[in-house]
Amino acid sequence: MDMLTIKNFSKTYKGGKKAVDNLNIQVEAGDIYGFIGHNGAGKSTTIKVVVGVLDFDEGEIFIDGHSVKSEAIACKTVTAYIPDNPDIYDFLTGIQYLNFVADIFGIDQKTREDRIQKYADMFEITPALGDLVSSYSHGMKQKVAIISALLHEPKLLVLDEPFVGLDPKAALDLKNVMKELCANGSAIFFSTHVLEVAQKLCNKIAIIKEGQLVASGNMEDLVKNQSLEDVFMEVVEDEK
Repeated sequence: MDMLTIKNFSKTYKGGKKAVDNLNIQVEAGDIYGFIGHNGAGKSTTIKVVVGVLDFDEGEIFIDGHSVKSEAIACKTVTAYIPDNPDIYDFLTGIQYLNFVADIFGIDQKTREDRIQKYADMFEITPALGDLVSSYSHGMKQKVAIISALLHEPKLLVLDEPFVGLDPKAALDLKNVMKELCANGSAIFFSTHVLEVAQKLCNKIAIIKEGQLVASGNMEDLVKNQSLEDVFMEVVEDEK
């Protein structure tokens, strides 16, 4: 079952700069799919279009069979997005923010309490949940954003550079949560610069350069006996 289908997608910004050019990617249930490329390659643009932050004219994008263009609410209901720089409300406490997100997704009281406790304990942020978000470090804001994304058990979890700013234990916890989600039938699509992490964590990857897909497929088939770093450099250099 395809959780995310990106079909012939292109995005051109005002002024004529083509950020993404005819991109095709399929992410299936159970996939941890890594999206890799240099800064400015088109990763964040693609991610923002998938989650509905940016609009687009060319191509089609489907989440769990629903069109991002014409069925935005149905797509957002089953999706969670963690940006690279979580921008959450400073004037709320951590617990108020998490309850606000739980209200949006219609999560009942018992379920939300159980999930908040589980993940807040895991990410060691429980004692700080009563504090204002404005007092949090970047890493703490990121942890709250991660917890808020997991509250409705999304079918598709989309992350932009999720490990930047996390301490080693939190990064390990997040990897374990990603594996657990996918074992339960969800899918994950995330961008990263940390190629070693991607090689260990992902079963599939796509490499994008200057808005175009230059390699994609199963990790084992692409990497074989090399490192992902070697493959990335080879593919990106060969395309020059």
